[in-house]
Amino acid sequence: MEKERKNERAQTIHHTNGEITEREREHKLVNGSAKETETEEEAVTREETIISYRGWKAMPFIIGNEAFEKLGASATLANLLIYLTTVFNLKRGTAANVINIFNGTANLSALAGAFVCDTYFGRFKTLGRLSFSPILGLLVIQLTAAIENLHPPYCGDGTTCRGPTAGQKAFLFTGFGLLILGAAGIRPCNLAFGADQFNPGTESEKRVTNSFFNWYSFTITSAQMVLLVLIVYVQSNVSWAVGLLIPAILMLTACAAFFMGSKIYMKVKAEGSPLASVAQVIVVAIKKRQHPTPKQPWLSLHNYIPPKTINSKLSYTDQFRCLDKAAIVTAEDEKRSDGSPADPWRLCSLQQVEEVKCIIRVMPIWVAGVFYYLVIVQQQTYAIFQATQMDRRLGNTSFKIPPALFVVFLMLSLTIFTPIYDLLIVPFLRRITGKEGGITLLQRMGIGLFFGVLTMLVSAMVEERRRSIALTKPPLGDDPGRGAISSMSALWLILQFTLAGLAQAFSSIGLVEFYYKQCPENMRSITGSLHYCGMAVSSYLSSLLIWIVRKNTKGAEGGNWLPEDLNKGRLDYFYYLIAGLEFLTLVYFLLCANWYKYKGSDDVSLEADIEMVQHE
Repeated sequence: MEKERKNERAQTIHHTNGEITEREREHKLVNGSAKETETEEEAVTREETIISYRGWKAMPFIIGNEAFEKLGASATLANLLIYLTTVFNLKRGTAANVINIFNGTANLSALAGAFVCDTYFGRFKTLGRLSFSPILGLLVIQLTAAIENLHPPYCGDGTTCRGPTAGQKAFLFTGFGLLILGAAGIRPCNLAFGADQFNPGTESEKRVTNSFFNWYSFTITSAQMVLLVLIVYVQSNVSWAVGLLIPAILMLTACAAFFMGSKIYMKVKAEGSPLASVAQVIVVAIKKRQHPTPKQPWLSLHNYIPPKTINSKLSYTDQFRCLDKAAIVTAEDEKRSDGSPADPWRLCSLQQVEEVKCIIRVMPIWVAGVFYYLVIVQQQTYAIFQATQMDRRLGNTSFKIPPALFVVFLMLSLTIFTPIYDLLIVPFLRRITGKEGGITLLQRMGIGLFFGVLTMLVSAMVEERRRSIALTKPPLGDDPGRGAISSMSALWLILQFTLAGLAQAFSSIGLVEFYYKQCPENMRSITGSLHYCGMAVSSYLSSLLIWIVRKNTKGAEGGNWLPEDLNKGRLDYFYYLIAGLEFLTLVYFLLCANWYKYKGSDDVSLEADIEMVQHE
């Protein structure tokens, strides 16, 4: 029934040099019985009515752009902890907070970038205009390493180190600001821009999009992983100046490649902010709060659907019924000849109300995602500090693995498991469950949260053992200004990074796909930014937890849990605290998942849908 309605609302699209509106893109199918027999192959040859979708052919240019943007940020972030503590002489707690605030702000900026993209410029222009900002940011950070006056003097083995001046910090933070500006444009738009390249009107490409999110993540992470090894090695063993210059050159190459593919892209124009419709529903519902809720709202509420809307038709659901009042028709409400409300701030449609309900239903899941990502934040910060106070030698050789390179094992776990999941596990589960994705998106996220709990438990046990060996057995040496190096092999950290990679393969990819599929189609850039906003809040939350723990354990009998020297602290207790929060998050998520109703799958909505057809 839903497919029939979409076909009935479909309309012709005209070729306009590769640029179409979002509405035109979704309604390229031609209506009419005479054209229903036309095959897909015949349709695509009609130059005047069909847009050329290049699908995977456009992906190298698009994925390369985001891969190198994230590489610039991740290569900077991965070793930035070491850079800030060894070159800028910052304390570990301060450096961790700088990382969390930078990472959080970069991810939070995605929401602003998505709003600008959907409202003013469109995805292609937003990506094109802001892709140069990360290049400048990386060059500014590179200059802090290349020019002696832009960083404090080398500390050496001394116990007293001079920190950076206000001017040096300001120059460094300018580079961070430019990276954040680039993230605002690239992160929320790139995924949606990639999805724009696939034809939503053919069954073959609909099936492709089911795997698109897995392979998109796989490709980007693989590229990051390979290049990260090279960059971190150069930064740690050759030169910081050279190592920080490489990401800037790669980002410049990615920008050039992105514009090289501009002629084959499907470019969707901006059509104004979809947030206005959300605001209208809330405002009108408040204005009409005194009106009684109708007994059969699916029959009596204003049920107008714009003829060219890109959003799939949503049937009535019985959640958040207070919002239904926005679609109550009163004597004062006026309608145009086509049935649309004369004043959208006085009367909304049932479709608008249901779209707002979709967004509200997603938010409890988003909160769970915030707490889930705490696991990943710890592996990017304090797990790196663990590595600095462990035996990083590779076997019996003298080669030492740079601390920041242990993040690669998280990426390796993700890249190995993702194709296995998509090619083997999903088809197997599909035969059992009959579901297109093998399991539901919420089930996938729940598995990821479980792996998150395991990750923090394993992290705590490894740290407990590392500290015990450092205090009871002869150390391998001293980390200058930090403490004794435990003789325990740092390769034990691989286990927690592997589990964190599995958690990401289930939860992170599942969350992105969940936001994309469960929110209105005209909000894809904004809903795509929800994932990054969750990561941002998680980074800020991690900084808050560090501050709370330090403040409350500093004068305690057992001492500060998170001191400069991990051997004198109890990082394992901090990890157990995060594990406890993750367990509570898992319980909360299971309750939300049981309550959640997928878009268009509710029994009440199906019954209402039948009654509406009979009423018509």
